[in-house]
Amino acid sequence: MVLRVGRTTSALTAGAAVLAALAPTTALAAQEPLQGEGRQQLRWERCAADQPASLECTTVKVPLDYADPGGRTIGIAVSRIRAGSAAKRHGVLLMNPGGPGGAGLAMPAAMEPLLPSEVRERFDLIGFDPRGVGRSSPLECGLTADEQILDHPYAARTFGQDVARARNVADKCWAKAGDLLPHITTRNTARDMDAVRAALGERRISYLGHSYGTYLGAVYTQMFPRRADRFVLDSALDPALVWRGVLRGASEAAEHAFTRWTQWAAARDATYRLGATPQAVRAAFWDLVARADRTPIPLEGQLFDGDAIRAQYRAFTEVEAVTPFVVALRAAAAGTPAGPGAAVPAAAGAPDADNAVSAAWAVLCGDARTWPRDPEQYRRDAVRDRAAHPLAGDLGANIQPCAFWKSAPREAATAVDNDVNALIVQNQWDPQTPLTMAAGMRRALHGARMVTVADGQGHGVLVTGRPSCAQDDVARYLTTGRLPAKDRTCSTSHHG
Repeated sequence: MVLRVGRTTSALTAGAAVLAALAPTTALAAQEPLQGEGRQQLRWERCAADQPASLECTTVKVPLDYADPGGRTIGIAVSRIRAGSAAKRHGVLLMNPGGPGGAGLAMPAAMEPLLPSEVRERFDLIGFDPRGVGRSSPLECGLTADEQILDHPYAARTFGQDVARARNVADKCWAKAGDLLPHITTRNTARDMDAVRAALGERRISYLGHSYGTYLGAVYTQMFPRRADRFVLDSALDPALVWRGVLRGASEAAEHAFTRWTQWAAARDATYRLGATPQAVRAAFWDLVARADRTPIPLEGQLFDGDAIRAQYRAFTEVEAVTPFVVALRAAAAGTPAGPGAAVPAAAGAPDADNAVSAAWAVLCGDARTWPRDPEQYRRDAVRDRAAHPLAGDLGANIQPCAFWKSAPREAATAVDNDVNALIVQNQWDPQTPLTMAAGMRRALHGARMVTVADGQGHGVLVTGRPSCAQDDVARYLTTGRLPAKDRTCSTSHHG
């Protein structure tokens, strides 16, 4: 999942992070989706003046409601960069950048320079804006900046406000987009992917999904196993935890990352002066949080209270980046100017945050029937999780708009349990989809292999463009279809 958060003063900001030569035009077999009128005739044109000329766009028409295929249709915006070699072309590689709520139309252009030449030769790179996002019938609830927030700290005195905010988000979404909301789900997006496959004239698709995109890809393999070719899942989440368990699981993983950071900082006490032992570093951090709760700390034009500091919990997986931030906060609290390298961890935004967040809530609330309806359940969970995971437990467990969603999901969450082959690549220290979640994806996909990057930091192995020991495995799999013989852990420092 790539829905990120940041916080300044008393408000967290959330948004979804965003970052093909066609087969012959003969119609596919009668069992293809939307076959009644024959294969769609696609008209390709340049996507945008500020995008490469090689990035072409078109629109694929799909039913809003797949249970009523003859009813209302919506358009799915699709992009492509053609394969580099007609002779070596293998097929299409669909891509999803994450979210939910992430627009993917520009993803082929973003990923093309990051993929090895042998992959670019063989695949048309295919991007798309998922239904409800970007140029694909965008959903907007009219949310204020405060209502676009994912993580809210729990406090007894403010819980009533949290409940009211969650209810208001749900009410706004249903009032403004009630005709779309029930149909903006992962299962329907997977169906859209299959409709895109058919419109492109392909019998199978390959796929590269990041974060939330790993879940979307896994759902596709469950729904359309015979049409899944080579699937790469970068930074995977556990499909069994969709969706509340994913939010709570991230804060649990943050506690492990925080513990590792205290060890790292203690070993470098001569440089950072945060404490010579992990216990001392931990104490220094919590003293800083307590001090900020009494008097918010100014840093780079922002005010940080204790909750604002805790809200940077995902940053602790990047030990070299987060440590100067903590040092600068300490200095600012003491009235000393911050030194170099003290940047506040960046909060990911979106070109249209209302669309991104609205679409995210549609998916998060519409995919699963496991969201509690009783606000008191969220209160109890927030208190319990904060006690178990002091850094961010309450942030992941506090009440969300799904508690007040007007309609139960039309379909149950997909139980992913199949033998389709796939390659999962995962950093050991991922702040969004931690290693334990990727292991859950691996358990669900029995035919998959998983490559873990030892000491790898950050959310994304391939999509970040950083050199990684997993790159050769990905290139080999995409070009030959061969998975590693078994799950493996590699070290980027040794590149293999």
